[in-house]
Amino acid sequence: MNLAWPAFLNWLAAIPQPAFLWPRFLWALLALPLLVLLYVWLLRRRKKLAVRYASLSIVREAAGRGPGWRRHRPPLLLLLALALLLLASARPVAVVALPSNQQTIVLAMDVSASMRATDVEPNRLVAAQEAAKVFLKELPRDVKVGIVAFAGSAQVAQLPTLNREDLVTAIDRFQMQRATATGNAIVISLATLFPNAGIELQQLSGDRLRGGMGRSLDQPPPKQNEFVPVPPGSYGSAAIIMLTDGQRTTGVDPLDAARMAADRGVKVYTVGIGTVDGEIIGFEGWSMRVRLDEETLKTIAQKTAAEYFYAGTAQDLKKVYQSLSSRLTLEKKETEVSALFALAGALLALLAGGLSLLWFGRVL
Repeated sequence: MNLAWPAFLNWLAAIPQPAFLWPRFLWALLALPLLVLLYVWLLRRRKKLAVRYASLSIVREAAGRGPGWRRHRPPLLLLLALALLLLASARPVAVVALPSNQQTIVLAMDVSASMRATDVEPNRLVAAQEAAKVFLKELPRDVKVGIVAFAGSAQVAQLPTLNREDLVTAIDRFQMQRATATGNAIVISLATLFPNAGIELQQLSGDRLRGGMGRSLDQPPPKQNEFVPVPPGSYGSAAIIMLTDGQRTTGVDPLDAARMAADRGVKVYTVGIGTVDGEIIGFEGWSMRVRLDEETLKTIAQKTAAEYFYAGTAQDLKKVYQSLSSRLTLEKKETEVSALFALAGALLALLAGGLSLLWFGRVL
């Protein structure tokens, strides 16, 4: 018993507690027990005022079987309806999944030579292409999608569009190249999302990040339209999904690029595919060892308030994209749900009145 009681308290504490915008209105629930007492008093009063018959058995035979507990069901339903309406008056809030205001998604996909590895059947690139196509089918039609392909450099394969056929065509045109520039992929994706912001690879220099248009050091800082960082993950109209299987071998530092995305509030979801421990593959007469840099991908996602996913097989990759589809098109928000309580209360009140009218020929 001594061990069970703390466990029960921990379980009770883990239950989500309801929240109300106007909690003071909950005091009105104290009227419900008074209504129950009033109902019991009315029943007893009616019983005392009833006409006494010499033989109750004769009355029962004439009237047939009484309503029994059925007579109490409409009042009980009405009491529940009143309780829901009083809860609605306190304006309850709950965390619910609602359609996201996500309008644009950029898929940054690795097309480096390491993507020809067959540890993910039939190979990493084909598996990534097929999973991306399934992802496009599951997205709402009003979400724009852009494609950025990257290897030793990054380029826009398809500007953000609603045309799914153009996106599929761009994915099918991927051509493998040498090297991996994950940082460039993030910067080009940002430039695609903000075409008028003057985002360029030259903005990243060493470990420092400069916002706004690139300029020489002897120029005074601009006083108008100067870039102002925002909290990471706060930009809700776009997101980047970057899929890669290797380490950065060229281009800008991906962590600097992630900082650039974080300063603009853009989430960068990272997806790692292939072998974590590394694998030796051949490409155009070259042999190379490729290893998935999970730590960097996790850091990129963390800096931008996003998430990292690992896909070891083609089926895992499809599940990752399915999860991303639901995360990007649905988001959990704390929302007032008083209308749902009011609707449930109104339906119960209508049910109580309907049953009373059907069974007893009167409304309660």
